[in-house]
Amino acid sequence: MTNPDRPNIIFIVVDDCGYADLGCTGQTGYRTPALDRLAGEGVRFTQAYANAPLCTNTRVAMITGRYQYRLKIGLVEPLRRVNRGEPEMGIPPGFPTLPSLLRTAGYRTALIGKWHLGFLPDYSPLKSGYDDSLASWAASPVITRIRARVANLTCGKANCRSNGRVMSRIC
Repeated sequence: MTNPDRPNIIFIVVDDCGYADLGCTGQTGYRTPALDRLAGEGVRFTQAYANAPLCTNTRVAMITGRYQYRLKIGLVEPLRRVNRGEPEMGIPPGFPTLPSLLRTAGYRTALIGKWHLGFLPDYSPLKSGYDDSLASWAASPVITRIRARVANLTCGKANCRSNGRVMSRIC
């Protein structure tokens, strides 16, 4: 984004990250310099609460801004491959989402990491308002070494593969 009046936004969602798991919040057993630097140079929100103790439900609420149980996918946890054929098991394409609203406001949006909000090809980050996506479907394998994965990334017409795993660049 080139407009100096609008801030860049980086929204980081980490499953199972406790309050003192980063250096900027008191962790001393290991270092988190990149995240500490982002926290030091940006705006930190320290009084946030997850609306559910599980991944999919929380992500549904965060991306839609609605109580997660208003969508069928918000009722299921954990989201499993056996749910693939069930109707409405994802965020409906075109449904208002945080990334779609940011796109309307002139931002470019990208999802890097775990999607877990519906099954490809019917539901995908690109159908939920993201401009770009380098995402895995679930927690394993979440992109933990993004530099190594990007170095091994090959894109085809329909999708991208990283180390042989399909990454969401579909639809």
